[in-house]
Amino acid sequence: MLEALPVLSIIALLPLAGSLLLLLLPRENGRLIRGAAIGFTGLPLLAAVGLYMDYEPAFGGERYTEHATWLSIPLGLDAELKEQGVVSFRLLFDYHLAVDGISLPLVLLTGVVSLMAVLASVHVRKRRKTYYVLLLLLQTGMYGAFLARDVGLFFIFFELTLLPTFFLIGIWGAFGREKAANRFLVYNGLGSAAMLFAFLLLVSTIGFGAEETGSGTLLTYSGNYDAMLAHLADPAAANAPGVPLPSEGMKEIAFVLLLVAFGIKVPVFPFHAWMLKVHAEAPAPVAMIHAGILLKLGVYGLLRFAGFLLPSQLEAWAPALATLGVVNILYGAILACAQKEFRLVLGYASISHMGIVLLGLASLSEIGFAGAVFQAVSHGLIAALLFLVVGCLHERTGTTRIDELGGLARSLPFTSGILLTGGLAALGLPGLSGFVGELLSFLGLFGSMRWLTALGVLGVLLSAVYILRSVLAMTYGPLPERFAGLKEARFVEALPMAALTGLIVLLGVYPSLVTDLLQHGFDGLVRELRTRMGG
Repeated sequence: MLEALPVLSIIALLPLAGSLLLLLLPRENGRLIRGAAIGFTGLPLLAAVGLYMDYEPAFGGERYTEHATWLSIPLGLDAELKEQGVVSFRLLFDYHLAVDGISLPLVLLTGVVSLMAVLASVHVRKRRKTYYVLLLLLQTGMYGAFLARDVGLFFIFFELTLLPTFFLIGIWGAFGREKAANRFLVYNGLGSAAMLFAFLLLVSTIGFGAEETGSGTLLTYSGNYDAMLAHLADPAAANAPGVPLPSEGMKEIAFVLLLVAFGIKVPVFPFHAWMLKVHAEAPAPVAMIHAGILLKLGVYGLLRFAGFLLPSQLEAWAPALATLGVVNILYGAILACAQKEFRLVLGYASISHMGIVLLGLASLSEIGFAGAVFQAVSHGLIAALLFLVVGCLHERTGTTRIDELGGLARSLPFTSGILLTGGLAALGLPGLSGFVGELLSFLGLFGSMRWLTALGVLGVLLSAVYILRSVLAMTYGPLPERFAGLKEARFVEALPMAALTGLIVLLGVYPSLVTDLLQHGFDGLVRELRTRMGG
């Protein structure tokens, strides 16, 4: 039934429609604005859940594809092309959306975290209407990026996430919000420039199509992802007239550019400093989205474009990726142990946990790839939960410095329990989702790079140090006198806490809810890598 509807466009564009509707509402009616924002955030999540219920994991490929050419630019035909029978030469921009077993878990993650972030925005008072308009625009960019199957369309949606995030940090953030917002925009802008150059190289080398008709050859260049994959699967297609063979050098340059572009987003050391500033200064709901979803765009981009489109380069760079992953894990874990600000503990913890994702990508195995995506989904839920608690604590105490808090379990037992659960999930306790992603990623890499895997496991051991040190110091010990009368989380705050905690536990005890989706999503990539490695 869903295939009869443009369900992917509904998911991607409904938040955009909601933001336009909010512009028409009177800014004095805060309840109506907030209710509309919740509604236009919840409806795409319901549609995504419908996709999940209807999706057949054994299928493994794209489903619910929506494809149309929305811009066609004629290119000049020179005499040589005319002599070779080319009658049309065009540059196409496609509106192409699709979902598969790799993107669907991330679409669901986007829906869940976005709704929880909107619910957690109950404390926002300043310029509320503008805040929710920007939040809905941000959702459109995130959904669209995970659903896009055209590199041009992906780039547009990816860029759509930058400006709303910049303003959400710069207007509603803490004392250093402007510096954090500027740093975010500069670093991500540089990443976008690298991505654009990489996409142009890919379009010019593997993004062509040639169709024979009665009147001659129709030659096109486009960013269509499926066309690029088809070209890689059939190198003989490079015999099309006027189309140069893609050189290994150009592919290498494109891979490095994509690694830089998405490495900034992940973030990969040494492109991480901007992210720490954002985590420290962004308002809690925005930090939930940033840590829970936006960082995963980097993971998705590395896998979808650098991995599937450039498998030989992924194989060659696998040791470097694994080394960067270990550096991320150990660097983030060691510095997290020394922090006194809990937001920075979570920031360095994110760097460490994203290193585990890199290990999964470097494994070149199906179990490792599945572990990388599962770790991304798990970290998204855990980070969103912990930043939700951070916002709740800051609203009541005015601080999230570890050395200024203590004994909160006495006055805030529910919130403290949720904080402890989130911390245990972050350190990889069995039975919670963090354990599954780490296990799969390490298992995937162990067969090919055992020493790097062993070093990565040290970071997991260190995570127990910084998590338990922070959480126990905040929740146990003497309670400062000024915090004796703190009020427990309200229902509107407790509801998203309980929902995120429930999902973390559910994926921990029943991981096949996600792994079944991923089971066949990497078949083509793994088959290609095995062929190149002679196995």
